[in-house]
Amino acid sequence: MTVQQFLHTIDGISTWVGKAAAWLVVALMLLVCGEVFKRYVLNAPTAWIFDASNMLYGSAFMLCGAYALAQNAHVRGDFLYSSMRPRIQASLDLVLYLVFFVPGILALIYAGYYYAADSWRIGEHSSITADGPPIYPFKTVIPIAGALVMLQGLAEILRCIVCLKTGEWPSRLKDVHEIDVVEQQLAQSEHVDEETRKQAIEQAKDIDEAARQRGLGGDIRP
Repeated sequence: MTVQQFLHTIDGISTWVGKAAAWLVVALMLLVCGEVFKRYVLNAPTAWIFDASNMLYGSAFMLCGAYALAQNAHVRGDFLYSSMRPRIQASLDLVLYLVFFVPGILALIYAGYYYAADSWRIGEHSSITADGPPIYPFKTVIPIAGALVMLQGLAEILRCIVCLKTGEWPSRLKDVHEIDVVEQQLAQSEHVDEETRKQAIEQAKDIDEAARQRGLGGDIRP
């Protein structure tokens, strides 16, 4: 397995987990809609819905962290970063990963493991509402999410090392973006001629690239 294949494999794991966790948002929507119906139509509210909705949202938020890192979607100061040469970007990223990211995520995994273990040991239930639901499965998500973010972080550190050696960022496994949806919609339209369609796609690509330019090159699709 080459370095590039290794990086894409980790990107693929993070992407799969992120997309799987995204279904928790659907479950959360159904749960809230069901509670609204019960509360205002049947006049029979459920006490544990508040806890369950918090746990679903929290799980989705934590499990999608590695996916966001794999897609280079976390917030950064792009107005400075994007103007730097790749090797300078890689040097800055490498220092920040080693000084802040790795210690912080290791602390999250360590503390989260014992946090979850203690919760399982005492069979902890939520104390926010009467007869609250068990929360030890939710707390177990903390070290799992931390481990996934750490795995993706190691891939990002390896990307920095490769860039320092070659002067170019290695390719990143890219997910579907808004521009892909635009192309699909225009391709299915019966009211737009071919020339107009091509111009609209090119303009959308230019706008999309200007909005998310981060100085990284060679992205590919899975």
